[in-house]
Amino acid sequence: MEQTLRVGVITSTHGIRGEVKVFPTTDDPKRFDYLKNVIVDMKREQVELEITGVKYFKQYVILKFKGYDDINEIQQFIKKDLLVTRENAVKLEEGEFFICDLVGCKIITDEGEELGVLKDIMQTAANDVYVVECANGKEVLIPSIPQCILEKNPEAGYIKVHLLKGLLDL
Repeated sequence: MEQTLRVGVITSTHGIRGEVKVFPTTDDPKRFDYLKNVIVDMKREQVELEITGVKYFKQYVILKFKGYDDINEIQQFIKKDLLVTRENAVKLEEGEFFICDLVGCKIITDEGEELGVLKDIMQTAANDVYVVECANGKEVLIPSIPQCILEKNPEAGYIKVHLLKGLLDL
């Protein structure tokens, strides 16, 4: 399991006083109202920053960090990921999981057959869709609905599914 989770990407500066424009990659952008610290992934190192101000502009979150009061100081963070530790992550309900914890799990059918590995989860308006990479290299799309997804157990490394009729037909 990853120890940090991405909550946004810094896209640009905002004004000249050290604020940045962040594209949120979290389900709830309002979570930034309660977030005190974030980590900027600089690839070679991670820089922990304290948030001192939060505003919203269209689909973006405008953040101000403690100790960064000038546009020139904040430029280094442009196009970098904003991360949080698991302790600062949104609390999940029973049966909810972070996508990064599910990706890589084995997909096992309710008949005990190993179908493949969860490669990605596409988020659509209706429901999530699991992208499963089979051993033969083909991809299978499985809707994340109760009739198909029977059990999620990322701790044990598997997801149990029921394949509806015609789901594997191409």
